[in-house]
Amino acid sequence: MSSRATLKCPTEINIVLSDKEIPMNDEATTTEDEVTPKTAGKVKTTRQSEEKWGVEVMGLGFCMLPSLLFRAQARLGLNPTQLAVLLQLADFWWDPNRKPFPKKADLAGRLSLSERQVQRHIADLETAGFVQRIERTYGRRGKISNEYDLSGLVEKLKALEPQFREVAEETKARKRDVSKRGYDPLKVKKRKAAA
Repeated sequence: MSSRATLKCPTEINIVLSDKEIPMNDEATTTEDEVTPKTAGKVKTTRQSEEKWGVEVMGLGFCMLPSLLFRAQARLGLNPTQLAVLLQLADFWWDPNRKPFPKKADLAGRLSLSERQVQRHIADLETAGFVQRIERTYGRRGKISNEYDLSGLVEKLKALEPQFREVAEETKARKRDVSKRGYDPLKVKKRKAAA
């Protein structure tokens, strides 16, 4: 349900909306819906997320993660704690051009682990090529929280994507074929054996 606020235009201007020009003056009014550009995909996604999780919960923030990270956990060789550490690091990665730099204490608190355990798990992830720690310093204060480069994780997911996509497309084709009239599973098996 959208709110329909009325906007008054104090001076004479023209508003252009998708090839249609609307002359505006002091007496003219228009609704917010008419002048607000629509980004259908994002609005729909946000609305669906709010319906699933609740407006209040979504209002505290969210993190976009590829489903492949969850589906490929075993293929990547990640144990549950390592995955949780990666998810926490990803939650701090807001901008693609800026690497996350959470404090170990913050990660430890979120994960109910000691700082030393977090440090060990990150070292394991670094050895496996998922994460690269980058030391940060600040003038006289010296060492501050590390920056974490997740490009190793990104590259590993990109390398697995074609395999997962191929299986998904094969499954989709099989579902489409099985719904067709005259589908014969024996013929399908013979075709596969011949190929």
